[in-house]
Formats: sequence, C-alpha cells, structure tokens
Amino acid sequence: MRFRSQVIQKGLYYASHAPQLLCAGNLLMQVIQRIAAKVNNSLLGWKTAQYIFSIAPCNGLHMMHSLITPVLIPGLLCTEELFHDQLQALSDLAAGNQAINEPKIADTLSHDSIEGMAIAALAATSGSMVAIGLSMGGHVALEMARLAPNRVPGLALLSTSHKSDTAAKRQQRMATIKMAETDKFRGVTRHMLGSFLLPAALADEPLAARVLQMAQDVGRQVFISQQTAILNRREQSDTLANYRGEVMVLCGLLDELTPPSLSREMVALSTHADLHLLPETGHLSSLEAPEAVSEVLIKLLQRVCMRVGARS
Repeated sequence: MRFRSQVIQKGLYYASHAPQLLCAGNLLMQVIQRIAAKVNNSLLGWKTAQYIFSIAPCNGLHMMHSLITPVLIPGLLCTEELFHDQLQALSDLAAGNQAINEPKIADTLSHDSIEGMAIAALAATSGSMVAIGLSMGGHVALEMARLAPNRVPGLALLSTSHKSDTAAKRQQRMATIKMAETDKFRGVTRHMLGSFLLPAALADEPLAARVLQMAQDVGRQVFISQQTAILNRREQSDTLANYRGEVMVLCGLLDELTPPSLSREMVALSTHADLHLLPETGHLSSLEAPEAVSEVLIKLLQRVCMRVGARS
C-alpha cells in the first residue's frame, strides 16, 4: 500500500508539471511504464498509469481550458437511478452552457477500494470535472480531489463523511458483510432500507421499490466489495483542508447515517464551502429531495464555471 501510494504521488508530480515539460509525453509514458513494472503490472497499477498519463496533455495547454464534466458517484447499493432527477437537470444545464459537458456516472461496481473507484472515475473522463458523490460516493469524490486536485475544481459532498469508521461502525459493517456472505443479502438490504429512507419516504411505495431495485441490481458480491472499500477508506480531513476548489456540502437534517454534525465539520475544514441542510430529509437526499439537490448542484456548477473562467 505504501509503495502504491508513492507510485501515484510520483506520477502525479510528473503529470502536474507536464505543461512546463513542452510536450514530454513520451518521456512521461516511459516513466509510468517503469513504475507499473515495479508493481508487477497489477490492475490497479496499470489503471493508475493510464490515469496519470491522461492528465498530462501533449499540447502543453493547462487542463483548466477544457470543458467541465459533472461526474455523479452513487453510494452503497445504489446505481445511477440514485441521481435520476439530477442527471436530467444537469443534462439540461449542459444543453444551455457551452462550458459544461453532459453528466457522467462513475463506476462504483467494479472495484473493492475507494482509491480504485477514484482512479477509474478520473481515467474515464478527460479534462476538468466536478465530482458529485452521495454517501460512499462522497468518499470517492474526496479521493479524486486528493489524487488530482487540479482536475477537480468542484466537489459536491452529499450525505457523506470525511472520517473513517468508528470501532462500533466497523463492527456493524463487518456484520452486514458476514450476513451477505451467508446468502442473507435480501435481509440485509431490507434491514438497511430503514436507515436509507425516512418513515414518510418508506411509505412511498414506488420510491421504496426503486431503492430495493437498485440494491438487487447491485447484488450480493458487489455489496461485499463496496462495504470492504468503505471499511478501508482513508480519513480525508487533510484533503478538505488543503483543497482549493469549490465545495458544496449537503445533508438531510434527519439523516442518521451521516448526521448534519459531520457536514458542519467538513464545511469548517474547507476554505470554499457552502452548507445546505435539508428539512424533512434523510440519507438518500437525491431521492427524497430531488429538486432541492438539483438546484444546489446547478449553482455549484455555475460557481465553478465562473471561477475557472476567471483563471483562463
């Protein structure tokens, strides 16, 4: 793990200086290939190499001149359905704003580490992006900002936390993994439904059915991988404190999984953060308060566009 972190940081150093290296893409790729060989060409090592190379354009132009892509990152047991309304709202925004690309959904189903999810999301999109993550997706967004702060001029942290799990929370998470491993996955998902949604939202049968369908689509093995990734995530207080992009933190006032106190802590750590606390809203804020979440995301994208435009 320590060596892999050094690999990433070394690659990022070279990548961040690419505009000053006068199109030194070939030299950079040779460096990356040597690094990848040292980690036995592991999948993560290769993905890291691909990602690092992708942020070092050979034309010598700074990446901030590219369009901004909203990248939405689902949480545990969730698919792109989690952002159904936000995808439409951001697509409409992109249609009327030449500085913004169509939104994309990050892949949170193919990796068993937050770092792996973040590297994949960065590699899947060229240029600048605003990372929009809910719950586990927020952990991935913070990791993206840690790995490539210059490529992520904006963060939206929805119903999430910058901290690692407490001992009690780790025990709960490991218990759900054990249940899922013994083919009790359906029981796990129904048990967690009460934590995801408020009683009023649970009474909305179509909404509850959407959440259960997402869990079914994700499946037992991916659930175990996602829980493992969350268990092993890093603490991101330093990331927030050092990050200089625009930050929007949002949480439901009735969220029990990631209570508002955590959102307040994240805002206190950040230098450019707005806080939005939604009344009568639980953990899955994008589903329970879709219009409010879409509105603040649009405002964040507009802020990022203005800030990036001012630097160009």
